[in-house]
Amino acid sequence: MDTTALGEKIVRVLKTIYDPEIPVDIYELGLIYDVFVNEDNDVKVLMTLTTPNCPVAESLPQEVKEKIRELDEVKEVELELTFDPPWTRDLMSEEAKLELGFL
Repeated sequence: MDTTALGEKIVRVLKTIYDPEIPVDIYELGLIYDVFVNEDNDVKVLMTLTTPNCPVAESLPQEVKEKIRELDEVKEVELELTFDPPWTRDLMSEEAKLELGFL
């Protein structure tokens, strides 16, 4: 599997993970800033949370790592949590904004 196909598979996995307080998956919510896959199938995810004091600050990043690690093709998963830039509603997809009534 090439890195592009694996990246797309990872995005599909990310779309199964939901912020427990918001009925939208973390990808559409804009919490995933980037997904990097190298030629060795090592994965790095750059993500944020809605706020630094988010109640799932410990569990959500762990869930992301575990679900990606379950993919047979993935060797290593590194997750970097950042608050720069801070999350805003502007990062949400049109679908998420519609779901939450922001459109």
